Amino acid sequence: MTTGELPADVRDAVVRVAQTERLLVAMDFDGTMAPLVSRAEDARPLPAAAAAFAALAVLEGTTAALVSGRALASLRAVASPPEQALLVGSHGAEVWLGPDSPALALSPDQQAALHRAQDSVQAAVAANHGTAAEHKPAGVVLHYRQAAPEAAAAAVERVLDELAKDPEMFITEGKMVLEVSVVNANKGESLAMLRDATGATALVFVGDDVTDEHGFAALQARDLGIKVGPGDTTAQFRIDAPAQVPAVLELLLATRR
Repeated sequence: MTTGELPADVRDAVVRVAQTERLLVAMDFDGTMAPLVSRAEDARPLPAAAAAFAALAVLEGTTAALVSGRALASLRAVASPPEQALLVGSHGAEVWLGPDSPALALSPDQQAALHRAQDSVQAAVAANHGTAAEHKPAGVVLHYRQAAPEAAAAAVERVLDELAKDPEMFITEGKMVLEVSVVNANKGESLAMLRDATGATALVFVGDDVTDEHGFAALQARDLGIKVGPGDTTAQFRIDAPAQVPAVLELLLATRR
């Protein structure tokens, strides 16, 4: 199979869902629209994926959305989404459905919990070379992709020991990351919200990480879930790598046009 070519079953499923009356196309970003990179700030969408996504965003009867674990500010910076696209950041803690969307507001208890989480992750990073902290409006992420295995394990263990039993913390493990949030949100809830907000009669969700499994689990019979890359999944279909994502979006676009 050549780079970007889709398996026959995936092509058939894409063509089928593209014929729905009102389509929601929801895409994860890192590892899906964009290849994974060592430094999060260096990520950029594959040009063909970005172009097809932007075209879908302005197509009649179609809504395009990015549903990411990134904070909204980070997502905007690296993805440069079209203005018509809807955005979900921090796994659903932050949502942008247009200019009237309210900003995230934390309670005093959540603010206090966020400070505890930040202190814990910062201490783990200071003690373990190669790890890094990413701060979000509702949480903090421990990155250990560039750390030696021993340092990575020590950092993760330290944070879990300090925070795992704290009832204010919601902890998620992803690809070489440990995320601590003070808002209990996930991509499954986010997709349900987007479905209601857009009146979608079917949706497509494409993602690569364990955090995307909440999204796949929320899909209905008329929807389409595509897992990018290896790993256990509840998605109905799979493609090998982000290099095939443009073909998915381009086929959706061509069929709906």
